[in-house]
Amino acid sequence: MLDRRALRAIAGEIGLGGASRPPVALDAVRLEAPTLSESAEAALRDLLGAQRLRADRNERIRHAAGRSYMDLVRLRSGELSLPDGAPGAPDAVAHPRSREELAALLAVCARHRIAVVPFGGGTSVVGGLTPLRGECDAVLCLDLDLICATGRLDGESMTLTAGAGLRVAAVERWLGSRGMTLGHFPQSFEQVSLGGCAATRSAGQASGGYGRFENMVLGLSLTAPAGRLALRAVPASAAGPDLRELVLGSEGTLGVIDELTLRVRRAPAARRYEGIFFGDFQSGLQTLRVLAQEGLTPAVARLADERETALSMAMASAGADGGGASALKDRLGRAYLGVRGYSRGCLAIIGYEGSSPERVRHAMRSARQIARHHEGLPVGHGPGEAWLAARFEAPYLRDELLTHGAMVETLETATVWSSVDELRRAVSAAIAAALAGCGTPGILGCHVSHVYETGASLYFTLLARRLIGDELRQWRAVKEAAGEAIAARGATISHHHAIGTDHAPWMVREVGAEGIATLRAVKAELDPTGIMNPGKLLAQRLSRT
Repeated sequence: MLDRRALRAIAGEIGLGGASRPPVALDAVRLEAPTLSESAEAALRDLLGAQRLRADRNERIRHAAGRSYMDLVRLRSGELSLPDGAPGAPDAVAHPRSREELAALLAVCARHRIAVVPFGGGTSVVGGLTPLRGECDAVLCLDLDLICATGRLDGESMTLTAGAGLRVAAVERWLGSRGMTLGHFPQSFEQVSLGGCAATRSAGQASGGYGRFENMVLGLSLTAPAGRLALRAVPASAAGPDLRELVLGSEGTLGVIDELTLRVRRAPAARRYEGIFFGDFQSGLQTLRVLAQEGLTPAVARLADERETALSMAMASAGADGGGASALKDRLGRAYLGVRGYSRGCLAIIGYEGSSPERVRHAMRSARQIARHHEGLPVGHGPGEAWLAARFEAPYLRDELLTHGAMVETLETATVWSSVDELRRAVSAAIAAALAGCGTPGILGCHVSHVYETGASLYFTLLARRLIGDELRQWRAVKEAAGEAIAARGATISHHHAIGTDHAPWMVREVGAEGIATLRAVKAELDPTGIMNPGKLLAQRLSRT
């Protein structure tokens, strides 16, 4: 929860005021009557039974959206309808419990022209779960919560085969009790499913040490309307193009990922997360680049720009024990930085994990040495441990800020090292201009979230006064400005949030017209009736229509 002093500081800077705006009560949500035909409903009930085909109010609302800014605006206001007036909730929710039921369910949906929206943890922040019907007559949300068998752990090969509906947090607990780890820790860790991570090419916060999720996938099973695609788990293969890459990131538009075989690791015996302060963003960038290119990539490497660093320190100071011991420690830390000439600058969090304390200490010593070469100031493990303890809190803070009338949005991209800082400046300027044009100048911070040998990702967070009743126009202005700034500089439109509906307008510039045609051809082969998650990935529009 935000301390009142921190909230007042944010409110004063972006012009918040007035009464709080909590979400409406569930009973106040406007929900259209379902449009599922009697024959379609009967066929689905014959297959699943009354308990696993749900059309009650609570179930339909719970599956009406993901967790993007505009999703939350719709849910909190109680007005679920989409911008074009289409119903904003699925007509029913299905809970199949086997691959056979899943295949039969898709056959029924194809026969009755029912759009299917696969649903894992419900954490999409780019409109990937919006219940669009496309050319279909109704829309069904397909919840994978019962496709969750833990499956087979091969300790010698270090692989795990599991149902796609399993939550990542549950898998991590299960593996942890056996001395192992998946090593995938996205900010959505507490809710996201294995299948959702695969369908969106998720990158976890520790992917520098464990790899992105697609690097963990050895094999998978996709149930599509046209049949099953079963891709065996082998360590490597030269047997033609890697078909896994067609499924990973497909966002439910080709079929439903129902099972995965994943690489797992031994749980780390030691970890060390530290803070390093830099006088400017470029010095921090050069440190991260050298680490990545000299084989010292940290499990976690985050570098906040000056604005995000200042905001984080101000909020930490305002919210610390109501001004008690932690606040005193923070003031002493600020004084120390000031004496050393770092009163304004950028904070990096560097984290290493490994099989022994000695290896971790060696890696961290090397990182400190490289940082000092670029005039970085190591400030100990306090900032790193604080970040580690709070790394899953941002979604909850966002909900609280929404209640107080704030617009809170994030977006991310990636580019090569030689373009990172110029891209940061360009996107920041574009967002600032869009917010000013709406009459809602805000707070904008940016940090490097992942590093690679050839480049890095940038993660932007913005806060502004919400235009109550006109949120879509405000959001669209920001999204268009940022997307154009990213595409114009040859960066990727999404590093780890996927495409959904929000990024679809830039897909042609991302993969080219021939790339789009190839993806459409694959979809036509696996989903000939076009029922799978219509309007996502390949729909070239910037709205939830």
